[in-house]
Amino acid sequence: MMERDELTYKIIGCAMKVHNTLGNGFQEVIYQRCLAIELLKTELSFAREVEQKVYYEGAEVGTRRADFIVENCLVIELKALINLEDVHLAQAKNYLTAYNFEKGLLINFGATSLQYKLVFNTNKNYKK
Repeated sequence: MMERDELTYKIIGCAMKVHNTLGNGFQEVIYQRCLAIELLKTELSFAREVEQKVYYEGAEVGTRRADFIVENCLVIELKALINLEDVHLAQAKNYLTAYNFEKGLLINFGATSLQYKLVFNTNKNYKK
């Protein structure tokens, strides 16, 4: 198992608290609001529904909203699905490349147990 850094550890802890309190079955926006409440209790800086520029080969091609940007270095993508599938993981990885971030967390509140995946930008040109 990969060692997690303190940042991802704190975020996953917040997500677990939300999932343990609410369980599954709510819309994604409900989990997003609850996660924001839990993140406020930490000392992490974050923003919700952040408009992010999308890049293609260095050119800005549009924007998309990230569910959360934490400490200006990690993207959180939330889902409320029965089960995460490979397409959701690919989507999260693509967002990292498009947003030019090093890493992100894909968190699914819709399953019986909280599901999360730490994803990394494989493009070497991300901002540091």
